[in-house]
Amino acid sequence: MDVTPDEERGIFPARVELGEPFKVTAQVFIEGRTKVGATAVVRNHRGKEMSRTAMTCTNSGLDRWEVELTCGERSDVKPWDPDFAAIKRQLGEWTVTIEGWEDTYRSWLHDARIKVKVNDDVENALDSGAELLERWSATKDARLNADQRKLLKEAAKTAADRTLTPAERLAAADNAEIESLHETNPLRDGISPSAPQRFKVERPASSFAAWYQFFPRSEGAYVDPATGKIVQGTLRTSISGLERAKAEGFDIVYLPPIFPIGVTNRKGRNNSLVAGPDDPGSPFGIGSSLGGHDTVDPQLGTMDDFKALCAKAHELGLEIALDFALQCSPDHPWVKEHPNWFRTKPDGTIAFAENPPKKYQDIYPIDFNADMAGIEREVERIMDLWIEAGVTIFRVDNPHTKPVRFWQDVIAAVTRRHPEVLFLAEAFTRPGMMRALSYVGFTQSHCYFPWRNTKEELSKYLLETNGDDGYYQHNTFWPTTPDILTAYVRDNGIAGHAVRAVLAAMGSPSWGIYNGFELIENKQRPGFEEQIDNEKYEIKVRDWDAAPKYGIAKLLTSLNRIRREHKAAFSYHNVSLLGTHDPNILAFARHTPAELTGTGKAETLIIVVNLDGHNAHQDEVHFEMTDFDVDPAKGAHLRDELTGREYEWKWDNFVSLAPWADVAHVFTVVR
Repeated sequence: MDVTPDEERGIFPARVELGEPFKVTAQVFIEGRTKVGATAVVRNHRGKEMSRTAMTCTNSGLDRWEVELTCGERSDVKPWDPDFAAIKRQLGEWTVTIEGWEDTYRSWLHDARIKVKVNDDVENALDSGAELLERWSATKDARLNADQRKLLKEAAKTAADRTLTPAERLAAADNAEIESLHETNPLRDGISPSAPQRFKVERPASSFAAWYQFFPRSEGAYVDPATGKIVQGTLRTSISGLERAKAEGFDIVYLPPIFPIGVTNRKGRNNSLVAGPDDPGSPFGIGSSLGGHDTVDPQLGTMDDFKALCAKAHELGLEIALDFALQCSPDHPWVKEHPNWFRTKPDGTIAFAENPPKKYQDIYPIDFNADMAGIEREVERIMDLWIEAGVTIFRVDNPHTKPVRFWQDVIAAVTRRHPEVLFLAEAFTRPGMMRALSYVGFTQSHCYFPWRNTKEELSKYLLETNGDDGYYQHNTFWPTTPDILTAYVRDNGIAGHAVRAVLAAMGSPSWGIYNGFELIENKQRPGFEEQIDNEKYEIKVRDWDAAPKYGIAKLLTSLNRIRREHKAAFSYHNVSLLGTHDPNILAFARHTPAELTGTGKAETLIIVVNLDGHNAHQDEVHFEMTDFDVDPAKGAHLRDELTGREYEWKWDNFVSLAPWADVAHVFTVVR
């Protein structure tokens, strides 16, 4: 009973990446004093059994059993690689069935030990054991090989031999070899299966991903010394952004809209209502006489230039994610071709977008009530066009302001043809809406991470993100975005940027960085939680040669290296908080047991962070060694992956972190 995960009564399947470790629990019990066992059986989308794993009773009083599983094996294969065809064949809806069963061997052994010890009805007890072992050796469900069958038969023969002492006969059935066989190939009587629990198995990078965002028009931009004016970058000059993302270890490059920008009500610098003659406008004011969502802005280049950028990204091992903002400038072709797609005021004019107190005079929101089917067909056509050009991910702007059913239809239609395509929801909204968007197909989502800054807030949010919620909503941690610059990042300087980077990279399997973070661009527009001189409204000319003096680019590179080298430690289901006393010291761990890593060795990361960007703090971190497969007699040997220094840990361990030296430790358990 009560098999988890099972949100919304199982209407929507839980979601995991191919090979991602995850936990399943169930209430398993049996009548009387008989011993009970439990097994989790994983079957792929074709119904083939892929694994059968023993569960562990973690709360006998509540009959609670748990197991950690994977659906398939992790892979780094990219959607454009020839080997992806084999990956694609593994994707789809897998199932996990919990099988409760009578543990006849364990029940017999419990009683036989007592009877032999007190010499009570010994012959019957041992004869019963011999019969049980013989039956076990012949049971097809146990899946025994020839050597294992021989072991059980010989044990049965010895247990039945009345010329031996009771202790000798019992020992034949009560030893390490038989115990090991019981763990791997048990005799399972009276198997009682649960209803299959559904798991949607998604492709590599659906959960474990590192995003990097830049604006193509700023990439390669420079000031013309003759005119003093900015010459904007293009898709061709954006190759430098790809190379920077690759050098820093990211694997997804996210581009804001690259479509033509409207002229009517075009916004000026810092969201001003009047644009100057050289202001490029917001790329989210989509559409002009040059085209709409299916057109490359000529200021950036051509569709061939975009295809070449995608090809270069793929050559570097990078995916291209394209922003899909489903909104229009007053100049968008749809305004004339489909005027019924837009809301009008009583005076007949089209209403511009508002999110009080914010106003978007350069954007017309779409009215889905008029012709949702027609809008769906057009969006599917446009997405197919960009997929054909090389896009493998869509980052959808404000999906929560459109009908959830619309996205359910569109995502289902697109992924039916292109199961490799992922969707990121930029939805900073109510939890119910964010969860609903995840249910209908958004693979990842932006989230509240930027506003979780205290130890208490982060502790709670890490467990929310990396717990049962992670089966449905994959929170992606971004320290900043073009729309978000929090007071913490503003006020804590270089150390604050480092802290937020460590928390983002280690706190979620999926994380992202908006470029300029490396240059400590942290000045807010007065009265707003966003940057002044916002790149959404102007072209940025950046001095990337200055990045090394801050050290953040180096840190990002190190964090991505650690993630790559220890990817088996990353799952949306394996974070534990570690005890600390200081309100500024946060410690947590990621742990994947040896049987699920693919290497035969457990993978454990321990992260300790000083949240104070100005002052040093010392504390003790409690490390419950047995929870992480560490032998208390030996302790744990740790290596700080950021510095290379090594430490010996026991139960309680001193740490000292200063913002001018080390803001965090990222330890791996070496042994």
